[in-house]
Amino acid sequence: MTLHAELTIARDSGFQLELDLRIEPGQVLALLGPNGAGKTTALRALAGLLPISAGLVRLDEHIWDRPPEVFVPAEHRPIGVVFQDYLLFNHLTALDNVAFGLRARGADRTTARATARRWLDQVGLTDHAGTRPRALSGGQAQRVALARALATDPALLLLDEPLAALDASTRIHIRADLAHHLADYPGHTLLVTHDPLDAMVLADHLVIIEDGAVVQTGPPAQIARQPRTDYVAHLVGLNLYRGTADGTTVRLRDGGTLTIAEPGTGPVHVAFPPSAVSLHPENPAGSPRNSWPVTITTIEQHAHTIRVRLDGTPSVLADITPATLAELRLTPGTRLWATVKATETTAYPA
Repeated sequence: MTLHAELTIARDSGFQLELDLRIEPGQVLALLGPNGAGKTTALRALAGLLPISAGLVRLDEHIWDRPPEVFVPAEHRPIGVVFQDYLLFNHLTALDNVAFGLRARGADRTTARATARRWLDQVGLTDHAGTRPRALSGGQAQRVALARALATDPALLLLDEPLAALDASTRIHIRADLAHHLADYPGHTLLVTHDPLDAMVLADHLVIIEDGAVVQTGPPAQIARQPRTDYVAHLVGLNLYRGTADGTTVRLRDGGTLTIAEPGTGPVHVAFPPSAVSLHPENPAGSPRNSWPVTITTIEQHAHTIRVRLDGTPSVLADITPATLAELRLTPGTRLWATVKATETTAYPA
C-alpha cells in the first residue's frame, strides 16, 4: 500500500504549503527544511491534526482527507507519532505509557500491558517498566515514545524531530538504535527534521522544502553530491555556484569563472567541498587550477578544522588546519589567493 499525500494548506498569514508525497511500505522518507518551511504543518496534516485546504491524503484505497467531503480525525487514523518532546504522561509508568495507545483502541488492560512489555523489551527498557518519565534519561524517554508509537502496529509512523531533545553523545547511540528499529518496521515512515545527519542516516529518500515548496528530492547520496539550492549546499557542506558552461569553462552567474574537469554546455551547477580549497599568500604557479584573490571575512572552529569564509569573485568557504591558520597568521581582512583543482569540482545540469 502506498501512502499518497497531495497537500495544499493555506494559512491566514499568507503562507501556503504545496507538497506531494509518496511513501512506500518499509520506506523512510525524510522531510527536511529550515524553520518555517512547512515541515511540521505537513506532519500535522498527515496525522489528522490539521485539515488540508485542497488535495488528498490516501493510504491505498482508504481516503483520510479530501476536502470538502472527507476528513478522518487523528484518533481514527492508523498512525503512530513520536513528538520532539515525546509527550509522555508523567503520572504513568513507562509500561503504562506504552500501553496507553492500545487501551485507547479498546484493548483490555492485560493484553495492552503484555504487548507493552514486549515493546519495552525490544527497545531495551525491560528494567524500566515501572519507571516514570521524570526518572528516565532523554534517550530512555525517546525509546519509550518510540515503543508507544509502534505498539499499536500503525500503518504510518510520524517522527517529529525525534532526536532534537538529546545531547550530542546520546544522539549518536539513539540514532543508531532508531535506524535499527526503522529497518524492522514494515509500514510507512515520515521523518521531519532540520538535521541533515539524521536525514542522511535514517532515510531512504529525502524531500527538501523551502518556503512551503519542494526544492529538491532524491536519495541521500544523490542530494549530498548534487545540491540545487544554497540551503541544501549548506546542509551537506559544499560550496555551490550557478553558471553557464562552455566546454570546461563555467561563467558564474554572480561573477567570476571556474574551470571544470568535464566539458559541458549551458546552465550548470558547480559544487566542491571546502576541504578542496587551498589558501596561499601569493598566486601559486604550477599545475593548472582555479585561482582567484580573496579576503577573509570570518574564521571559526568547525568540527576538527577551521572554517574560513572568504569574500571574492566568487566568495568561497575553505576548511584549513589549525597549523595552516598559525603558519599564515590569518585574521579577518587578510588577503590571500584561493585555489581549487578542476578535478575537485563537480558540475551537473541546472
